Amino acid sequence: MAASKDVHVQICSQEIVKYDLEIKALIQDIRECPGPHSELADLNAKVKEKFHQLRGRIQDLEQMAKEQDKESEKLALLNEMENHRKQMLSNQTAWRKANLACTLAIDNSEKDNLLRGGSSSVRQRKTTKESLVQTSGEITESLLSISRMMSQQVQQSEETMHTLATSSRTVLETNEEFKAMTGTIQLGRKLITKYNRREFTDKLLIFLALALFLATVVYILKKRLFPFI
Repeated sequence: MAASKDVHVQICSQEIVKYDLEIKALIQDIRECPGPHSELADLNAKVKEKFHQLRGRIQDLEQMAKEQDKESEKLALLNEMENHRKQMLSNQTAWRKANLACTLAIDNSEKDNLLRGGSSSVRQRKTTKESLVQTSGEITESLLSISRMMSQQVQQSEETMHTLATSSRTVLETNEEFKAMTGTIQLGRKLITKYNRREFTDKLLIFLALALFLATVVYILKKRLFPFI
C-alpha cells in the first residue's frame, strides 16, 4: 500500500514539474510575441489552462501528504507542496509582467505602423495624382458610353411600345369585327328559325285547305250521285 502511495506521489510530482516548465516556456513566448493582440490572447489562454492543471496537481499532492502515515514523510511532502505553490505564484508574477511588456510593445508597434502608413499614404497620394486623373477620365468615358447605351435602349423600348400599341389596336378592331359577325350570324339563325316555322305553318294550311277541298268535292259528288241519301 505504501509503495502504491509512493508511485502516485512520484507521478504527481513529475506532472507538477512538467506543468511548471510548460508555463515558463509559454511566458517566454509571451515576452517574445510580436503581436497581434489575438496571438497574445491565444498564448494567455494556454497559460491559464496550464495554471489550472498545475493548481489541481498541487492540491492532489497536498491531499496525498495529509494521508501519509509517517509524520516525517507528511512534513516532507507538505514542504515540497509549499515550494511548488511558491513557484506557481512566482510564475504568475512573471506572467503578469510579461503580459504588460508584450502589450506595451504591441501597442507601440501598431502606433509606429500607423504613423509610417500615414506618411506613405501622403507620398502615395502625391505620386498617384496623375493616375487618379487618368482613372477619372476613363470612368467618365465609361459613364458616357453607358449613357449612350441606355439612350439606345430607351429608343428601342419606345419603338417596341409603339409596335405593341399598333398590335393592340389591330386586335381590338379584329375583336369588333368578330362581334359584328357574331351578331350577323345570330340574326341569320333567328331568320332561319322563323322561316322554318313559317314553312311548317304554310304546309299545315295547305294540307288543311286541300282536306277541305277534298271534303267539299266528296260532298258535292255525294249529293249529285245519291240525292236521296
